[in-house]
Amino acid sequence: MTPPAAGGTSSDAFGEADWEALRVAARDAMSRAYAPYSGFPVGVAARVDDGRTITGCNVENASYGLSLCAECGLVSTLQATGGGRLTHFTCVDGTGAILVPCGRCRQLLYEFGGPELLLETPDGRRTLDEMLPQSFGPQHLG
Repeated sequence: MTPPAAGGTSSDAFGEADWEALRVAARDAMSRAYAPYSGFPVGVAARVDDGRTITGCNVENASYGLSLCAECGLVSTLQATGGGRLTHFTCVDGTGAILVPCGRCRQLLYEFGGPELLLETPDGRRTLDEMLPQSFGPQHLG
């Protein structure tokens, strides 16, 4: 298991994840991505607080703007399979290398994992709070 980078954490209140198993699941999801326009398939996998592992992949569209990121697919799967909170997350590209979610996707992940969600990054594991400081969320909507 890879130790976290400085400032990161290796576990949380939900216990330690099998990061290698999450990467394998993300690579498997990536293999089913639909990316004929960018040629950049992406797969994601996450652990849910009830122990499930869920996945997602990007699905492009000829209009480009209607393309779906892998994180959108992941959140849709989360809701369609019973909901819950995301606890651990990883994202890979077409070669299986670890990616960091973009800002939009970090905001999406915040809604379903909160600030304590652990993300695997090329530099180690980081909480979402570290990756999206001073984030906006449901708690801001009176």
